[in-house]
Amino acid sequence: MKIMRQETICYEVEIPEKLDEFRDWTFSSGGRIGEDFRVFARLFKKFIKSNLSEDTTLVSYSVGHYYVSGFIEKEGRLVYFSISDVRYFHGEWCKDILVRTAKYIKDYSGRINCHTDIERFHAAVDRMLAIE
Repeated sequence: MKIMRQETICYEVEIPEKLDEFRDWTFSSGGRIGEDFRVFARLFKKFIKSNLSEDTTLVSYSVGHYYVSGFIEKEGRLVYFSISDVRYFHGEWCKDILVRTAKYIKDYSGRINCHTDIERFHAAVDRMLAIE
């Protein structure tokens, strides 16, 4: 029986500068979040803020251990959104975004879970904020 060893090859990869460039990105992993995820989280927040309707506000944005979530508010109505861990659900952050109405900030249980993708995120949030 042969005894084998694994070799790790280190190489540098330039971190994307645009959110869309993260669609097929393989994120770093570890006990602390990597710089690639930090950049992604900033770009995702910027995307959300730039795609909100008039009088709609991003009131909370949390960066977790390789996932993000937050609350969007309009006229006292709230929508919660979340993306799964980007390391284990490769490329799903842009295809499967959880959205649901919420009664208050930190209402993580909310109502019925709905899912949308990055292209329909704006419309899904607007539709949910219109629900009384």
